[in-house]
Amino acid sequence: MTIHVNIVSAEGEIYAGDADMVFAPAKMGEIGIAPRHAPLLTQLKPGSVRVQTGDGEKVFYVTGGVLEIQPHLVTVLADSALHADQLDESEALAARDRARELLVGKGEGVDLAAAQAALVEAEARYRASQQLKGHRG
Repeated sequence: MTIHVNIVSAEGEIYAGDADMVFAPAKMGEIGIAPRHAPLLTQLKPGSVRVQTGDGEKVFYVTGGVLEIQPHLVTVLADSALHADQLDESEALAARDRARELLVGKGEGVDLAAAQAALVEAEARYRASQQLKGHRG
């Protein structure tokens, strides 16, 4: 038994297919979704959406969004999404360092909430790039 998965963002459809299991970064923590899961609607935080299929695991990075679960359908409406192959570890580290510098500086004109959100997003992107390393080998 499988569950259908749709991952879409403003850029368009990222993935559509059937899965044995899906893992997503819900606001209150990672959630595992199996076929016939109870209906649920929750916000996503930046992180990895992992889709397990008979062919292996596909990893996608989302910056946030909404997760809708129905018994036979999982829909990820991502603010933005990348296939994990598109993640660049050095770029993620640089983004994390820039966000940290903004927070340390906290000078005039720095939007603290925006700087903190940028750091959370950069940390999640870096963690996702690290997870991907295990899937490439």
